[in-house]
Amino acid sequence: MLESLADVGSLTAAPWIYAAVGLSVLLDVFLPVLPSGVLVITAATAAAAGSGAATGQVPDDVPDILALTLCAATASVLGDLVAYRLAWRGGPRLDRALARSRRLASAQERLGAALSRGGGALVVLARFAPAGRSLVSFGAGAARRSPRDFLPWSAVAGLAWAVYSVALGYLGAQWLGATWVATLVSVAALFGAGAVATFLMRRNPA
Repeated sequence: MLESLADVGSLTAAPWIYAAVGLSVLLDVFLPVLPSGVLVITAATAAAAGSGAATGQVPDDVPDILALTLCAATASVLGDLVAYRLAWRGGPRLDRALARSRRLASAQERLGAALSRGGGALVVLARFAPAGRSLVSFGAGAARRSPRDFLPWSAVAGLAWAVYSVALGYLGAQWLGATWVATLVSVAALFGAGAVATFLMRRNPA
C-alpha cells in the first residue's frame, strides 16, 4: 500500500495533478457533489508518500505541497468569482426566481445584511460547509453585494480551506503512515469540519 501511494506521489509534480485539482475545486461551486476535498487530500497524502514523510525523512518536495495549496486556493477563489458574477448578471429573472421561495429570499436578505456588516466569518464558514460555498457565492452576487464585501473574504476562505485540506493529507501521512487509512482519517476530519461549520451557520446565520 505504501508503495502504491509513493508511486502516485511521484506524479504530484506532473501538471495533470494540478489541473485535475484546480478544475475540480473550481467546478464544485456549481456541482457540490464533486469530491474536490477528497482529491486535494489524496494528492497531499501521495505527495507525502513520495517525499518519504512516512519514514521520518525530511521531505524534499515542499514546493509541491505549496503548489498544491496555491492551486486549490486559487481555483476556489476563481470559482467563487464566476458564481458571483453569474448571479450578479442574473438580473430580474434571478430575483423573480428567488422571490418564489420565501426561504431563499430570506436567506438572501440575511446574507446581504451579514456581508454589509463585515460578516466575513460567514463566507469562511460556508467554504467548509457542504454546498455552503455555492449558497454564499451565488447569494452575494444575487444580493448585488459590493466586491469589496465579498471577494477578500472569499480569498481568505479559499486559502483557509486549501491549507486545512492539504495539511490533513500531508500530516496524516506523517502521523499514520502513507496509507489509505491515513487518507480516510483525513477525509473524515474534513467532513467533521464541514459538519461543525454547518452547525454554526444554522445556529447563527448572520
